[in-house]
Order: sequence, then C-alpha cells, then structure tokens
Amino acid sequence: MKLFARRCAPVLLALAGLAPAATVAREAPLAEGARYVALGSSFAAGPGVGPNAPGSPERCGRGTLNYPHLLAEALKLDLVDATCSGATTHHVLGPWNEVPPQIDSVNGDTRLVTLTIGGNDVSFVGNIFAAACEKMASPDPRCGKWREITEEEWQADEERMRSIVRQIHARAPLARVVVVDYITVLPPSGTCAAMAISPDRLAQSRSAAKRLARITARVAREEGASLLKFSHISRRHHPCSAKPWSNGLSAPADDGIPVHPNRLGHAEAAAALVKLVKLMK
Repeated sequence: MKLFARRCAPVLLALAGLAPAATVAREAPLAEGARYVALGSSFAAGPGVGPNAPGSPERCGRGTLNYPHLLAEALKLDLVDATCSGATTHHVLGPWNEVPPQIDSVNGDTRLVTLTIGGNDVSFVGNIFAAACEKMASPDPRCGKWREITEEEWQADEERMRSIVRQIHARAPLARVVVVDYITVLPPSGTCAAMAISPDRLAQSRSAAKRLARITARVAREEGASLLKFSHISRRHHPCSAKPWSNGLSAPADDGIPVHPNRLGHAEAAAALVKLVKLMK
C-alpha cells in the first residue's frame, strides 16, 4: 500500500496546483452515476471472466467481471464498456468491421476514461503463443509464427496511443483519463510448466513487456493522463507464482483465457483503480 501511495504522488501534486492548468481543469468531481467509458483490448475486456455483457458483440468478450465493470460497480458509475478482445490502437481510433470506433463512446458527458491498449499492435501475446508452438512436438494447426517487430512499428504504436489520449481530452475535456498498463504475464526469471517457452523467447517477450510498459508510461505522462502501472503492482503474481493474477498457457474453466488476467487479476486492477480515482477527487 505504501508503494501504491508513492506512485500516486504525481496525482496529488497535480491537485495541489503543480501540474499545468490544462490538466487541473479536467479534474471535475466524479459523482455517482457519472459516465465512465472503458476502452481497450482483451486485457481490459476480460474474455472468460464472467459471462459476456448482455448485448455486447460476442467476439469482443466483454466479461461482466472485468475491471471496468467492477470499478463501475464500486464507484456507482454509469459504464459504457467499449473494450474488445483483439483490438489494436487502430480499432480504438477507427471501425473494426461491425464494431464502431471505440473512441466514439467518449463524449462531453464523460467524466472517467480508462484505457488499456497497444499490445496487439506489437504482437505481444501473439508472440508468446507462437513461442509455445515452437516447443510443441506436433504444433496446433492454428499456431502462428513469431513476428519480429520493427522499430517503425513500435514508434507507430506509441504515436497512435498518443492520438487516442489526445482525442479523449478533446472529446471529454472534463474527464479524468487513466491509462492502465498490461498485467504481468511472464515470470521475472526462469520458467515453469505454466509458461513453457524457450529461455530465448522468454527473454524477448520480457523485453517487449518492458518496452510496452515504458511506452505506456511515457504516453500517460506526456499527454496529461494518469497511469496505473499494473505491470508493477502485479509483478509478484505472474502465472508461475503461488497466487497468480494471470493465466499461463492454459486457463481454468470460467476464469479467463490463456496469457491474460484471471478473475483475481481483474479484481485487483479494479481495487487499485478505485484507490487511484478516489485520490484524484
């Protein structure tokens, strides 16, 4: 808890008047019933974490126990869950077949926005699955190949993340914006049965996770959003730990999907967000 409080210090400084006036101007009181919009990919949507939200696109996998639903319930907010499994930054900014642009859910009445995005753009989870397939004696026909991510792709991912945050501010000038980075899904060293990929691929995936976290933090800091560094909060609860908040290469029934947060992971994300949002009042 002390560590979490230290990481919230920038929020308190902002409220004390040490942040730019434009940032402070967006800090309107968050009342019960306020409009809350959740944006992001499967790490926010929570496929397999509770039944899908009624009326939502089946393929988006918006679990009713995902962190947006739990946060909205805790703070009595009016949730608009626009998250969608498999989404990239392109799908937040523009349409994805029958799914409209997620950003269109943000309007002038919005008072809170959370965002978890960017990993699919650089094949973060896709490459972990590809690495697991490389270890199989008889790979599943659905297995994809490891994709080397270019510097241009990393830079473009960051620029689109910036564009999303800027558009949120433009569409909802009174909203507080919280960027939530990706839960830890890899052990800090070594491996285990839950994450059985080669040491070289593990090292590459850890490097990608760290870079994704750095980009997310930089975008939040430089674009006037708050950051929930969930990668740090969850670092001791990876799939190889005694009390995992995320699943390894397999998932228990009704508790999320492989290499994604489980129910406990979403509950912990929501609890941390409740504390952060309350500090922002």
